[in-house]
Formats: sequence, structure tokens, C-alpha cells
Amino acid sequence: MKYLVTGGAGYVGSVVAQHLLEAGHEVTVLDNLSTGFRAGVPAGAAFVEGDIRDAAKWLDPSYDGVLHFAAFSQVGESVVKPEKYWENNVGGTMALLAAMREAGVNRLVFSSTAATYGEPEEVPIPESAPTRPTNPYGASKLAVDHMITSEAHAHGLAAVSLRYFNVAGAYGPYGERHDPESHLIPLVLQVAQGRREAISVYGDDYPTPDGTCVRDYIHVADLADAHLLALGAARSGEHLICNLGNGNGFSVREVVETAREVTGHPIPEVTAPRRAGDPAVLVASAQTARATLGWNPSRADLAGIIADAWEFARDTQREH
Repeated sequence: MKYLVTGGAGYVGSVVAQHLLEAGHEVTVLDNLSTGFRAGVPAGAAFVEGDIRDAAKWLDPSYDGVLHFAAFSQVGESVVKPEKYWENNVGGTMALLAAMREAGVNRLVFSSTAATYGEPEEVPIPESAPTRPTNPYGASKLAVDHMITSEAHAHGLAAVSLRYFNVAGAYGPYGERHDPESHLIPLVLQVAQGRREAISVYGDDYPTPDGTCVRDYIHVADLADAHLLALGAARSGEHLICNLGNGNGFSVREVVETAREVTGHPIPEVTAPRRAGDPAVLVASAQTARATLGWNPSRADLAGIIADAWEFARDTQREH
């Protein structure tokens, strides 16, 4: 099978592209490298440096499907530059869907997000939970989900949206290279590497066991497995939405303490004020993914997730 992976030079896209190659598929990565890295494109994948708005230039009937990761994903930036997120995440996807219709490619797996839910009413969060995003990033992803539903009903698109919770870890030479970095585990590891003086803990008075926010961490390789399963589960005229998470949460302090154990470094922390819009607990119900995709995450151990990320972080530092 032959697949186009948009945003395949980024963190999740590169790991999924590698999994596709390992499964024997033919892969073309389309990425404009605005946030991705050329080094993230797996060996064995064809690479096209270009924008999803121009996908019609490269997409043709020889492709069996598209896996779509080409989105801006910085929550804070989306608040101050919402137009950037609407133009790329929504406008870019509209152009991609048009290119797929034109080429007769009717299978899509979309990288969605738990940010579509906003402040949860219940935990773990099911797919039936109200979608009330609290920032333009989450709103742009929700708009795309609505767009895909319409496309499936009107044009027979076979589509699956996967709503990630907190993706972490690394898979071989593929890991997080965000610049600027905003995810907790890589930031904690930067402290262990001596690249930061301390990790900021935003709020220690939440209604959680240790007062810090609790999040559901999923290994990026488990996440990639779900994408390959989603390709097989997609049905013409249907848009399936699945949460991806482990169904249990770890607090910020648990993450920091586990990183100290894994790295052997003290990792100083400083308490900072709460950030606006940070829910106390975000944990997924992934029953739909388990039941409909046959997905069974096998790398749920926090220490293992951090150990993989630590190995990648040290390898990347040595490269520089």
C-alpha cells in the first residue's frame, strides 16, 4: 500500500511514517519544514518539501490513503496568532481534502487532539463528552473534525480522527525536537542535561493528590500503532473518532520525580502560578479505540516512556 504522510518530518508524523515502512508500505512524506526537521524523515520514505495547500501537485490515484499531521500545535501561540491556526490547520486541510477528492483517494487518518474537549465534565473523558475547546488550536482541530464528518457523509470519505492526550517518549532516532519546547517531559530532561536551571511547576494547589496537574501520557510508538490500525478500520462514508490515552494519569510532580530516578540527576523545580485554562485532570477513556481498532497500548510505564525520551535527548545533544 502507498500512503502520503503530511507533516511527516515532525514528531508524531515521523514515527508513524517509520511504522508504515516497517509494515512494508510505500511512504511519501510531505512537509514544508516550518516546524518539522529534515532529519526526522525516515530513511526509505520519499520526501517532498511543500505545503499541504499544494497537495494536489503530488497526490494521485496511486495513493491508498493519507495520514494528516501537518498542523501548528502550540496552544499559547494560537491565542496570540489565531489567524495562523485557522489558515493552516483549517484552510490547509480544506485544500488537502479537495486534492484527495480530485485524485480519488478516499482514506484519511487525522491527527486530532484532546484539546477539542476543553475543561472536562467527567474523567476519564469519553468521545461523547461536550467539545468546548478553550483556545484557537483546539477550536481549529475541532473544526477539521466537523469538516471531515461532512466530507465522509457527502463524498464517501473513509476517515478516522485520533484525539491524542499527552504524547511522549521516542522511537529509535525519532523523538521530540520542538523549538520552542513546551511539553513537560522534554523540558524536565533539558534540566537534567543542564540546558535549563530548573523546571517550572505551574500551580501546586489543584484538587489532586499532590496539588499538581494530572495528565495521561501515551508512548509515541503506541500512538503510531493506532494509526496503522485506523487505516484498516476506516469505512467509506463514516467518520470514526477515537481517544488515544492510557486511561490513567500522572501528576507533574510524579513526572519530575520519575525523571530524577531515570536520569540520576537532581532536577531542581520551582513553583510558579497556575496557567490560565489548565484543567486539574485530563485522562482519556480509550475504550472506543480498544473496541473498534483492536488497539492495546503496551508501553504505559512512565519510567519506560521517560527512559526512551532521555536516550533520544542525549543522542540529539551529542549530535550537536
